[in-house]
Amino acid sequence: MNTLPPDLEKRLMELEIKAGLADDLLDQLNHTIFRQQRQIDLLGRELAELRKQSQESRQPQARSLTDDIPPHY
Repeated sequence: MNTLPPDLEKRLMELEIKAGLADDLLDQLNHTIFRQQRQIDLLGRELAELRKQSQESRQPQARSLTDDIPPHY
């Protein structure tokens, strides 16, 4: 048995629909944020590795005197 006036029932139904859509949107946004955070973490690790490689390539390497001998000797 329906005790609500028709216009109030319609408004209530519209609010329920909007609440359901807002919940779906919130779930999508949470999933997007989760994916982006994983990507940020991965990029941070890659950046740290590149910095490490860059620092290692700048350090002077131990060289042997035979490295400087021209090939015709």
